[in-house]
Amino acid sequence: MKIFITGASSGIGAAIATEYAKRYANNNTIIGLVSRRSEHLQNLKSTLENSYQIQCISYPLDVRNKTALATAAEHFMQQYGAPDVVIACAGVSRGTLTEHEEDIAAFQAVMDINLMGLVHTFQPFIAAMRAIGHGQLVGIASVAGIRGLPGAGAYSASKAAAISYLESLRVEMAASNIAVTTIAPGYIRTPMTDVNAYKMPFLMDADVAAVKFVRAIEQKRRFVVIPWQMGWVAKFMRFIPPFLWDFAMKKAPYKPRLNWDWL
Repeated sequence: MKIFITGASSGIGAAIATEYAKRYANNNTIIGLVSRRSEHLQNLKSTLENSYQIQCISYPLDVRNKTALATAAEHFMQQYGAPDVVIACAGVSRGTLTEHEEDIAAFQAVMDINLMGLVHTFQPFIAAMRAIGHGQLVGIASVAGIRGLPGAGAYSASKAAAISYLESLRVEMAASNIAVTTIAPGYIRTPMTDVNAYKMPFLMDADVAAVKFVRAIEQKRRFVVIPWQMGWVAKFMRFIPPFLWDFAMKKAPYKPRLNWDWL
């Protein structure tokens, strides 16, 4: 089993990498791990290799850097061949308000990482997957992409774009026998949600979520919301008329506007 995962140093990405290592321990498993934070990445690599006797290779890079990602993909395929599954987990979230000029950079960064990061991750592998006649591309979207959330314009927009992009990609790849899976999580306990001061319904631990994510990937689900309770919420959200949505969101809490180092 050969897996290539971005955003692997923490949160959902690290949990998925760990779940794959558990499932395929001692089974010639190779996992490519991508993240900006090299120290965290190296720690995860060591943990997975020592605990589960698998092989990991780490690529410390930013998914906004398409050249670096292409180089990492080429190196991985030269060493091990085309991966069975490529999972684009890299993502960021920050409260944004259009009225603040200083938030323009945050809008750009969120879109570049959450949307273009998917494109940069998948593009280098498609030709190789087509050549062998199979493969799977997995993108992590969000329930926040279903409707626009106040104070999270950049994040909601990026995840809505991700959902549409992945749907387009799924149709494009069907003739080549390359599966595309969109996973839209609800609230998962990660460093990204730890800053939220408001109640998060159906909050799920990352390791528990990872079991469900990997199961959905192995079933080659086209689109899935996890946890299932948020799936029903998402269906309801889709059909609320705009005037009712506006009324419901009037007093909704805003995600904090933080100055993070990824800008």
